[in-house]
Amino acid sequence: MNTTLCSSFGSCASCVLGSTYKSQKQLKIARTKELFRDISCGFNSECCFFETNESGFRSRAEFRLWHDESGVHYAMSGADKKPVIIEACAIVDAKISALMPRILEKINRNSSLKERIFGCEFVASSDEVLAILLYHKDIESLKAELENLANELKISLIARSKGKKLVFGSEILSQKITVNSKTLSYKISPDGFIQPNASANEKMLNFVYSKLANHNKKDLCELYCGHGNFSVALAPLFSKVLATEINKASTALAKQNAEQNGVKNLEFARLSAGEFAKALRAEREFKRLKHLELSSYDFSHILVDPPRAGCDESVLNLMMEFQNIIYISCSQASLRRDLDLLAKTHKITDFALFDQFAHTNHIESIVLLKK
Repeated sequence: MNTTLCSSFGSCASCVLGSTYKSQKQLKIARTKELFRDISCGFNSECCFFETNESGFRSRAEFRLWHDESGVHYAMSGADKKPVIIEACAIVDAKISALMPRILEKINRNSSLKERIFGCEFVASSDEVLAILLYHKDIESLKAELENLANELKISLIARSKGKKLVFGSEILSQKITVNSKTLSYKISPDGFIQPNASANEKMLNFVYSKLANHNKKDLCELYCGHGNFSVALAPLFSKVLATEINKASTALAKQNAEQNGVKNLEFARLSAGEFAKALRAEREFKRLKHLELSSYDFSHILVDPPRAGCDESVLNLMMEFQNIIYISCSQASLRRDLDLLAKTHKITDFALFDQFAHTNHIESIVLLKK
């Protein structure tokens, strides 16, 4: 990326790779090969690489709002941590890009909306866009102005201040994703984890689906399932699926997503990954599992999509008991650490890279392992 694509490149600290996209791809592959070259569970150096668009790919974005004598401006942190004024952002979804100047103009024209606002977030789905305004003051006093703003722009809007939240329209968006030639419809919420690159997410789902199609499969266990992103898409491949998620709102959405896609063989449990490990080993009983009979499941696969810190040792020990592991990782450092332990019992069969964020050092990985 360069200044022909984004005028803020070189000053904004969000995008840091200034080479051509081809060079960025080669760099990320080379770094992966170096990090995993001596992994004892069998890294294939010819890993798959799934590209992303160079612009317009980010469906979730967060901006600071910077105040000066001329008004309020979008800003990002620079390399020196100082604010960099953002006139436009090349990497955000087209719906977000179109809304950004319109909502900022309305805020700057209204002194009440402008006063003590410090942030603006955007979430886009297939057909919708949601804006979230962050304030350092009581938003109850702004209720009428915020409602007018949402109506004038014909968008859903959320306003937040300390301990308070106002919603105008709906805070739930509908996302369509095609997996194995079938279009799935998901409800997503800004309060839960959302894959920030919808196109990359679709590629990830289809990659795992295609790789599992020829596996000998029984039941699937999924940890950190979020709103059911993988569970709903992969359920047709298994006899039964049990998915766990600690976030209450995400679990509720996951249930709705299963229902609206007609998935009948999928159950959810609101447990952390560590709690589920204890439940499966009968080390502890949970009231939240009373609707399930764990002994009725015959798991052949486990899928984990943990946060950046990776999996703790109790979860890794549980994973090692499964014949097949699907590990989704947003951090190659924690993935490498966890694979060192999983190498005691499993071998890598597939390793793929998904470029969620062009122009950054970030890369998403999917690893399939077999006992």
